[in-house]
Amino acid sequence: LDPDNHLLSRGPQVRLEAEIIRDAALRASGLLSTKMGGPGVYPPQPAGVTEVAYGGSAWNASEGEDRHRRSVYTFTKRTAPFAMFNTFDAPTGESCIARRDVSNTPLQALTLLNDVFFMEASQAMGRLLAAQPGSDQARIRTAFRRCLTRPPAPAELDVLTRFLQTQRSRFTSGQLDPAPVAGSGDAPPAERAAWTTLARALLNTDEMITKD
Repeated sequence: LDPDNHLLSRGPQVRLEAEIIRDAALRASGLLSTKMGGPGVYPPQPAGVTEVAYGGSAWNASEGEDRHRRSVYTFTKRTAPFAMFNTFDAPTGESCIARRDVSNTPLQALTLLNDVFFMEASQAMGRLLAAQPGSDQARIRTAFRRCLTRPPAPAELDVLTRFLQTQRSRFTSGQLDPAPVAGSGDAPPAERAAWTTLARALLNTDEMITKD
């Protein structure tokens, strides 16, 4: 209907920029700080990124509210770009660019699944969902809306319900240790761990990082 892409009623699907992906995860997990202004902050990233660069200074991750501020406040070290931003094609700052490259690599999926920041975001959402009253289906709908801004289709709700029940069984039976997955919180570790795995799955979907 619109081969030349002229109509304003639609548009191509494009992946979000690196900084927006991080901010979206912060917002969905309830961690986003709305604090404005001030010096650059140091969000968590894998160890060793800055130590191997010129100067060799350590990256001491910020604590408290500064740990979860908007990505625009992230401290920039030109010789050692912030790892998550670099993975999602953010420019290094060494030169001006008119347009960012957009790649699609396995490292991006691994970052969404295993990076320390995304683990903290998943655990935070897991705590919220475990503490929310109501049925599993109601809480799954909440998680779905927080991540994808829409309700789940019946088939999606069914798949996620079965996934949650499987993970809950693995943690409560002792097949998996819930403590390292769940992180800190008040609800039983197995329950928080089960919801954390569901949050990890949603944060790692294409729809989460794509502008529709």
